[in-house]
Amino acid sequence: MAQAIAAAMNPKTVGLIVAEETAAADLVGPAEVFSRSRIRKRDQPEAGELPCYRVITTGINAEPCVTECGIVIRPHVGLEQAPPFDTMFIASGGHGQKLRSKLIRWLKQRVPHTRRIAALGRGIYALAATGLLDGRQAAIHWRFAKDVASRFPKIRVHPNNLFVKDGPFYTCAGGTSAIDFALALVEEDYGRHVALALARELVVHVRRSGEHEQYSEALKFQIQSSDRFADLLAWVFSHLSDDLSVDVLAQRAAMSRRNFTRLFHEAFGKTPAQFVAEARIAEARQRLLVPRNSIESIAQSLGFRSADVFSVAFERFTGIRPRIYRTLRRASKSHGGSANAEPQNSRARARSTVLRAA
Repeated sequence: MAQAIAAAMNPKTVGLIVAEETAAADLVGPAEVFSRSRIRKRDQPEAGELPCYRVITTGINAEPCVTECGIVIRPHVGLEQAPPFDTMFIASGGHGQKLRSKLIRWLKQRVPHTRRIAALGRGIYALAATGLLDGRQAAIHWRFAKDVASRFPKIRVHPNNLFVKDGPFYTCAGGTSAIDFALALVEEDYGRHVALALARELVVHVRRSGEHEQYSEALKFQIQSSDRFADLLAWVFSHLSDDLSVDVLAQRAAMSRRNFTRLFHEAFGKTPAQFVAEARIAEARQRLLVPRNSIESIAQSLGFRSADVFSVAFERFTGIRPRIYRTLRRASKSHGGSANAEPQNSRARARSTVLRAA
């Protein structure tokens, strides 16, 4: 905390690069996160809260920009007047060849003198055009993944990740994931407690890591569900540590156990118990990607009686134990593979890992 306070004495300057038809969510989410990031000095409460960042919106020129949804952004400065940035966010590639070329030239000049460079959503096009992402991994919004891969074949595209870090370059799918991404940078700068306190202030349901998938399991089930089960599914994914027996779910759905089980199976092709088990394992996969999460804490947070019970259930669904799954995913990522690609031939690889360990 002392280091965080010391850092906050000199707020980091964050530049948000905007242009016509920028997605407002890509811009406003990070702006809210950074502008609200503050630290209170415990030994000097009269000093109030210290701002962690200074946010500056920067246009390709100083003219107002109209976002995709029609909100007008008036940049603080244009590119030529922009001060040095600690962290730079590119929220749009700029429209029109002349403006796009100007932004690309400016980026090439600024990148060597900027600690972190991030592309949000379609901002990937401008950053990729500089050639600075060649040979690097990048997270791309699923809508643009094929196009980016075609235009910039030297980039290792991740169409499922929320965000990816490769050296000083960060890429984010955009949308609501831009908030998760900004919170991750706050944690990187000022620590986990500051980031989580801010997430609570912003009423973030759960702070997702970059390796969470863009198309979540919860959303998949909600799209698949009928109106009668839509609210129930959202509740289940928010209460995975609770008692989720058939009786509890039927009562919440205001149905008899028998009728609930029958209609649920018709809607999803599986029993309520199978659905709950799959939901817990899907969430476990995501939590295993966070190094600080122990197997024991994951098991407890997902409603399993013990780590052993959790491990057996996880192996039943995935073919490997949680510890081996975590090891294989880390190895896949360190070798440049897609962070969301499931380990191939997991059972065979699990056996070989165990034999080598023995």
